[in-house]
Amino acid sequence: MAAAERIAAELGFDKSCLPEVGRLLSAAAASKPRGTIAESGTGAGVGAAWLHSGLGDGARLVTVERDAELVRRAAGIFADDDRVSVLQGDWRLLERYAPFDVFFCDGGGKRDDAERVVSLLAPGGLLVMDDFTPSAGWPPRFEGDVDELRLFYLTHPALVATEVLTTPVSSAVVATRRSRD
Repeated sequence: MAAAERIAAELGFDKSCLPEVGRLLSAAAASKPRGTIAESGTGAGVGAAWLHSGLGDGARLVTVERDAELVRRAAGIFADDDRVSVLQGDWRLLERYAPFDVFFCDGGGKRDDAERVVSLLAPGGLLVMDDFTPSAGWPPRFEGDVDELRLFYLTHPALVATEVLTTPVSSAVVATRRSRD
């Protein structure tokens, strides 16, 4: 994490995941010791480093980022681990590696093609999305309006989902894909 956080600071990248979310990512990755783990939105590699910290010996991590400099720098963090691939491009590049046992959807996808995000999960696969503002009521609201994006994931018929408070002012949606029975 220290190397990724240093890169973020050097590049002025301020969108890295919080340590509270990072611990959730590490636990999620550890729960799938032989799994295929994915991240959209590598950034400086902080989220990937947290996922990597829980990565089992038989697991694989693939992460994608649009910004070439961020990709170059983040790839350097994991250069000595052949279980990790850092790709440059659109989040849809991840489709080649699906289905995912854990998918940290932090960049592209969660807003622009939510149904496709769900389709990339393996049965029993975990989906983690952060950067939500906690909502005390139902349906969840953001800035006074129903938060349709959050509602989509929390009520999707293929998912069992909940919202987890990560700090007093931030939350994450965590979901498991139902079996395809």
